[in-house]
Amino acid sequence: MRDYLLTLCVTAAVTYLLTGPVRKFAIATGAMPEIRARDVHREPTPRLGGIAMFFGLCAGLLVADNLQNLNGVFELSNEPRALLSGAALIWLIGVLDDKFEIDALIKLGAQMIAAGVMVMQGLTILWIPVPGAGMVSLTSWQGTLLTVALVVITINAVNFVDGLDGLAAGMVCIAAAAFFLYTYRLWYGYGIEAAAPATLFSAILMGMCVGFLPHNMHPARIFMGDSGSMLIGLVLAAGAISVTGQVDLDVLKIFEGSTRQATHAALPVFIPLLLPLTIIAIPFADLVLAIVRRTWNGQSPFAADRGHLHHRLLEIGHSHSRAVLIMYFWSALIAFGVVAYSVHSASMWILLVIVALSAVGLVLLLLPRFTPRAPLWAQSFVPPRYRRKRKGEPAAGELASPVPALALAGEAQPVTDVTEERTPVPAGVNGATALGARSRLPDRRKAGSRN
Repeated sequence: MRDYLLTLCVTAAVTYLLTGPVRKFAIATGAMPEIRARDVHREPTPRLGGIAMFFGLCAGLLVADNLQNLNGVFELSNEPRALLSGAALIWLIGVLDDKFEIDALIKLGAQMIAAGVMVMQGLTILWIPVPGAGMVSLTSWQGTLLTVALVVITINAVNFVDGLDGLAAGMVCIAAAAFFLYTYRLWYGYGIEAAAPATLFSAILMGMCVGFLPHNMHPARIFMGDSGSMLIGLVLAAGAISVTGQVDLDVLKIFEGSTRQATHAALPVFIPLLLPLTIIAIPFADLVLAIVRRTWNGQSPFAADRGHLHHRLLEIGHSHSRAVLIMYFWSALIAFGVVAYSVHSASMWILLVIVALSAVGLVLLLLPRFTPRAPLWAQSFVPPRYRRKRKGEPAAGELASPVPALALAGEAQPVTDVTEERTPVPAGVNGATALGARSRLPDRRKAGSRN
């Protein structure tokens, strides 16, 4: 565990430190597309954040290769090299798309080629668990088609959900954390060495997301772009493929006894292993709804719109930050709930807790106007909008009127001057220059306003 934590920290540090220079590079090269109709942000924001994430991936793999307890993954398996090859290809296509806007069909073909590169180097699904039948071996063509389909679905699910500041990176980080707990249990608890690559991939993926999130939280200073969203989607899919298609569940001895008993015993194992869609259920649901909605309206499935789940949360009145936190909540509930059920499937407490938390999530969805206030002891740890207002102080985000002070001096001040005093001076890209700080008075108009 110590080596995994070291790999995670190095990956996060490299990603975090490189994101700032990458932002300046994106501004210098003009990788700042105009605001589109479906975008939520109001100012052109640089992309190419995937460059820092890719180098974080490389740093994580390099550190793991030089650690005594993890270099065996590189000696006994070719999966890390297969991941790096596929990631380099999909990252290059993403960088070109962030700069030049590549056609959607070309990106789809590149995703298939990247998956094929990983298959050629051994990262493929060899068998799948089937309830009542145990492990079923796949032919070469079946394994290849299933691997390519899984990679393409996961990449596009993550790409579709990348619509709000910090949303995709946070949700993938939650999914990677849940997947890490499950694969580490297989590797350390059951001694299955084949689960070690997936555990390493999950730790590195968490580091990539944690290092990028401070730059990407609302208001974002940089976007990951397709170079980042497709990259983390591919890494997440690679971990799922490694566990699903490489780990032999017969080692767990869960198929002993009658068929009914074996199926019941194996049920908790099938849920996280069968497909990663249980981990990225929210992005996948968004993907399916987007395809159905666009096809029903006579549009292309690749046509962009403002009908995603996060857009709906904004429309019903949730703020940007709260919409992101609600999506985090549901992702964590599904991901960690599935992992907890796979460990203790016979415990009714797990199901009761999941049901209770689901009710809490529904209440949060129905209260878009409710603004929680932090207790007094936590005032200095929360944003100003969640602090309790003291008597005589202006509300968060407001400025005290300078009229009383001027009246004491015996001077009159027109109302227009007060308005000009409150108007912030633009500070450049997304409220900040490449070297300067953010504007003190950000634009707080609701998303979707025509202004």
